[in-house]
Amino acid sequence: MNKKQRPEIPGIVYRGMNELEVFQNNTIRPIVKMQHDLLILLFENYLQKRKINFFNLQIIKKKESINSIFSKDTTFNHMIIGSVLGHFSDTELQFYIHHSNEIHKRIKKIVKKRIEDTFFNLG
Repeated sequence: MNKKQRPEIPGIVYRGMNELEVFQNNTIRPIVKMQHDLLILLFENYLQKRKINFFNLQIIKKKESINSIFSKDTTFNHMIIGSVLGHFSDTELQFYIHHSNEIHKRIKKIVKKRIEDTFFNLG
């Protein structure tokens, strides 16, 4: 099996960060970066299944759609979170178990920002 390697993202961990910030920057961000194409495909599939004509919307409506999806659709959010959690090591999973609610928020925020950046840069 050809396993993906997490990319290294230098310079995102600083002295004084709490353990959740360090986890976010050392674990979540590299996994989200590694899974970028998959996460974009999941979002595009979501739009297609729900017949959301996203690409013809004005920017403000696109932002509203993305906010609505991430705040209201628990099925989509679970799929996104699962796509990241599946790449946790045993140690990372143990940390996750103790901080799951905060980690869920951080995963959703990072993925949401990545989706916004991807689709707003396309026009």
